[in-house]
Amino acid sequence: MSFAMTIRVPDEVRDELEALAKMTGRTRSWLAAEAINEYLERERWQVAQIQEGLAAADAGDFADPEEVATVFGKWIDRAS
Repeated sequence: MSFAMTIRVPDEVRDELEALAKMTGRTRSWLAAEAINEYLERERWQVAQIQEGLAAADAGDFADPEEVATVFGKWIDRAS
């Protein structure tokens, strides 16, 4: 099931959406729904990661200085 939703976007966004719809053979509605779905998926993942990090912090699960130095050391070696 789906429902209709009206949103306001700048003229430039409407024009780009229309052009992309023509290039891909999709409707503006399909493209907009796909963009919203991708946004929601990304935001759900990010919020879940934040909640996981907060739970770990609340449990006192922090990296010790040696673990931090090891991780930073790997990145410094890669940058060299």
